[in-house]
Amino acid sequence: MENDTTDRFVRVRGASEHNLRSVDVDVPRDAMVAFTGVSGSGKSSLAFGTLYAEAQRRYFESVAPYARRLLQQVGAPQVQEITGLPPAVALQQRRGTPTSRSTVGTLTTLSNLLRMLYSRAGNYPPDAERLEAEAFSPNTAAGACPHCHGLGVVHDVAEDLLVPDPSLSIRDGAIAAWPGAWQGANLRSVVSGLGIDIDKPWRRLRKKDRDWLLYTDEQPSVLIEPEEDRIDYGYYGKFWSARAHVMHVLADSKSERMRERALRFVRSVPCPECEGSGLRPEALAVTFAGHTIADINALPLTDVVKLLRPVADLPDAAAATANARSGEGTEVAVRICADIVARVQVLLDLGLGYLGLGRRSTTLSPGEAQRLRIATQLRSGLFGVVYVLDEPSAGLHPADAEPLLDVLDRLKAAGNSLFVVEHDMDVVRRADWVVDIGPGAGEGGGRVLYSGPVPGLEQVAESATSQYLFGRAEPFENRPRKPQGWLRLGGVSRHNLHDVSVAVPLCVLTAVTGVSGSGKSTLVTQVLADVVRDHLGAAPDEPDEAVAAMDAREVSGLETFDRLVRVDQRPIGRTPRSNLATYTGMFDAVRKLYAGTDEATARGYTAGRFSFNVAEGRCETCQGEGFVAVELLFLPGTYAPCPTCRGTRYNAETLEVTYREKNIADVLAMSVDTAAQFLADVPSASRSLETLREVGLGYLRLGQPATELSGGEAQRIKLATELQRARRGHALYLLDEPTAGLHPADIALLLRQLHRLVDAGNTVVLVEHDLDTIATADWVIDLGPGGGDAGGRVIAAGPPEKIARSRRSATGRYLSPRLTHGR
Repeated sequence: MENDTTDRFVRVRGASEHNLRSVDVDVPRDAMVAFTGVSGSGKSSLAFGTLYAEAQRRYFESVAPYARRLLQQVGAPQVQEITGLPPAVALQQRRGTPTSRSTVGTLTTLSNLLRMLYSRAGNYPPDAERLEAEAFSPNTAAGACPHCHGLGVVHDVAEDLLVPDPSLSIRDGAIAAWPGAWQGANLRSVVSGLGIDIDKPWRRLRKKDRDWLLYTDEQPSVLIEPEEDRIDYGYYGKFWSARAHVMHVLADSKSERMRERALRFVRSVPCPECEGSGLRPEALAVTFAGHTIADINALPLTDVVKLLRPVADLPDAAAATANARSGEGTEVAVRICADIVARVQVLLDLGLGYLGLGRRSTTLSPGEAQRLRIATQLRSGLFGVVYVLDEPSAGLHPADAEPLLDVLDRLKAAGNSLFVVEHDMDVVRRADWVVDIGPGAGEGGGRVLYSGPVPGLEQVAESATSQYLFGRAEPFENRPRKPQGWLRLGGVSRHNLHDVSVAVPLCVLTAVTGVSGSGKSTLVTQVLADVVRDHLGAAPDEPDEAVAAMDAREVSGLETFDRLVRVDQRPIGRTPRSNLATYTGMFDAVRKLYAGTDEATARGYTAGRFSFNVAEGRCETCQGEGFVAVELLFLPGTYAPCPTCRGTRYNAETLEVTYREKNIADVLAMSVDTAAQFLADVPSASRSLETLREVGLGYLRLGQPATELSGGEAQRIKLATELQRARRGHALYLLDEPTAGLHPADIALLLRQLHRLVDAGNTVVLVEHDLDTIATADWVIDLGPGGGDAGGRVIAAGPPEKIARSRRSATGRYLSPRLTHGR
């Protein structure tokens, strides 16, 4: 089929990527097209895996072969033909980059302009040499502070961590950071030999002695006299301060347990040399408009515009006659400031004015990162391209979604096409065209149920999207519960929370709401998690995570909890060797099942033989990976299924053992739904599989690598793993936007499971934007009124009906229409 320039459609024929079933579909250009369907139905396979991948493949074919090696290529999609496809740009949902050096400024490239401004138009001290732009970057050797290497933070001990109970004496263990057993006794003997009273309460010791014991670098040796029942000969004991001992363990110890213990006494603090900027003194001596580059990086974007706009608005005549030495009125300054202001204005239009250029990208929500990428594309001025967007409204409060949709309209008005994978029904209603995939997920999906203008989807009875889009779906019904007590936090201060007091009800489901940047995640996943974790004596979630300051002055109600469960969207594993079956523990039962067969017993195979991580059972060609690297001349290396095991990951001998005519690799290739029937008589595996089905993950393969799972899928896997465990005690469940990236039909499944946890006597607190989910909560804590410095306060708290009546609550305005009159 030849391309027809008058044809306004992209025509796809025979798309079979992943679970798509030889799909034929036509979608219009120069329009906003929404791709809908339940999670796992095949929406992304069509939008990203087929349309975007083919557009990229065609572009790469136009590039010289040698240059292709430098580009990150996507594979050729499984499709017969696509016509009318313009160049494409993908904006996918991704968590923050895993580097602490990435910031809002680097993501948007605004940092490059700002460094150029200071290099070419900054005010330098007298006789100071002009610096190159890279000298204003903490990520270069020319600019990085030598003390913190450009990170802006250093890890150090603090007295409240080293000595948690100052009423104790040194003999009773006041210095908790010191080692126990013989080493601790030795240090106490050394201190006593130095003339310091080890039986006096810590707080009654002289401050000079306390500081010396905790921080000195001196290591005097003291003769320790023989002691009855401890040592029968004298020796010289060497003193280590608490800080010296902790830093020695972190730097030199090979024991992970000892390192984890030492981290309990370490806190991240701003670098004292550069005051957290990460820059050398020479760069910090240069100013523009009276501010250093570190000052501007710390300002909210709204204030950056106020600061630079007067320079950007200078007329050319003023620029030509300006004092060249001051730099602020030169043509260079005017042009760079005008560019910065124009770029930042787009971010302000998207509701991101509360962010600062120095904000770490790892602290951004997916919704914030998505809007930053969209803003960058809006400034690019491209015409005639297809923007393929992955749930642009995910993680956004309804008040933040409105300006985002206005920006998408501007992209379309500029002559571009928008292909949007979306679950938010309000966004779908604004589309010009909808392509609905389904009817189910995995093998139950992969068909185009409808392609056309949005109103026509109402007539498609088998479409789950149609039910929710046109109000036919049954609302979730639950009887509101009354709190059985309160967890109270007073004087909470962290990030933009300043002296906040909040009461969290027990044994109910609480939704913490508010616009993006209002402080929801800070309150729930940081402060609340840290307070409860500290009470339970639990270790940080990440082994290398330093202890944060305890930011709540008053806490009560902790005694009711005996367990803390954080369910977030972090990956369940960082390598393809981690998968659904291994994470849930179900694979242990499967391996024991195969080890118990007659054939395995006769051969002497144990359960370990059926692991692809063990030498005896795995394929030696691919080392249990299932694939091998293939080097291509003039092209990037690629991967192909292992020619020996054909991707099964096991050696031939292991695969000869079968159970019900299926080998272990066949089981890993099964979907959860299929495996639930195959392993129905294996209780430990069956319980895991049924729970996964209940949270809507029946379409996933047991052996699906963790690296292929979305954040929403990872979160539901973690929740299912918790649900399958035996109920015990009173647990606090903390969830960060659990409905992000889920179809309304999948949200309904998830809500049933969350309410099950509450019915079992637990407390569930979730950060949430989805209005239907908020409407089912027993209690709502709404933060705001805005984001950043304009937020961080409790605007309203109570049942959803009370929030809906609040005139101060941004959430209430959108929640009110969702509430049923009968509740």
